[in-house]
Amino acid sequence: MRFKKTEVCQTCSKLKNVCQTCLLDLEYGLPIQVRDTGMSVKDEMPRSDVNKEYYTQNMEREIQNSDGTRPVGALGKAQSSSDMLLKLARTTPYYKRNRPHICSFWVKGECKRGEECPYRHEKPTDPDDPLADQNIKDRYYGINDPVADKLLKRASTMPRLDPPEDKSITTLYVGGLGDTITETDLRSQAARGKEKDKDGITETGMRLEPVPGLPGALPPPPAVEEEAPANYFNLPPSTTPAVMNIALPPPPGIAPPPPPGFGPPLFHTMGPPPPPPFLRAPGPIHYPSQDPQRMGAHANRLGSS
Repeated sequence: MRFKKTEVCQTCSKLKNVCQTCLLDLEYGLPIQVRDTGMSVKDEMPRSDVNKEYYTQNMEREIQNSDGTRPVGALGKAQSSSDMLLKLARTTPYYKRNRPHICSFWVKGECKRGEECPYRHEKPTDPDDPLADQNIKDRYYGINDPVADKLLKRASTMPRLDPPEDKSITTLYVGGLGDTITETDLRSQAARGKEKDKDGITETGMRLEPVPGLPGALPPPPAVEEEAPANYFNLPPSTTPAVMNIALPPPPGIAPPPPPGFGPPLFHTMGPPPPPPFLRAPGPIHYPSQDPQRMGAHANRLGSS
């Protein structure tokens, strides 16, 4: 069994709200320097022995008077949440922090324990790597922490909600709303104004997704032409459809014309011809089904049937 090493006392861990072993924030799992930067906390603890002892006694008294669920000192008075911290926070367990240390005898080539060695037989990191130079004191006070510098550089490259260059954009779309967010909450949050490091974060810690809207309304639909073209097959204008060359039958009661090469008939139909069927005045065609000549159809043929 391998035991973890306690780096700081319980009072020091409660002052910073960090783990006693890894010195990472208990809420976000981030280094203290990143946490203080995201919350705009400037916790200047005394460094001398006498002032540090006096400061520790006051903080212990404040911890005893509190319920123990919230941090004390400058951290307890800071804002509740930050969008940058929510983006950088680790949501899955980081098991590498629980690994044993590297075996110094194996690095020298003198380890004789073999597989029973409780330490790692791995090559250490490059000495020129900034992450190789870490110490507990800088991690606790949040200064010169290479891990924190790496995370802060990553946060600076993340997209931010900047005001649009177009001044006519006055609409803001807010997504990610739940059942607990009401219109009053949105109006009160918007009345406080857009803060620098609190984009899309409500007082309850819920993360929203604000997106600037587009100015103006949608353009009107195009005007409908007075008479739509009947060329539904995309034929060239010079081409005449084949259905137009077909001779139409005569109205009922009228003899068909003689074929070419024959004279007119000797007998004619007695009686006056019937009046032609009622024809609708041509109007605008809105749909292909309204075209009387579509697919070879004709109004006279339909009327005779």
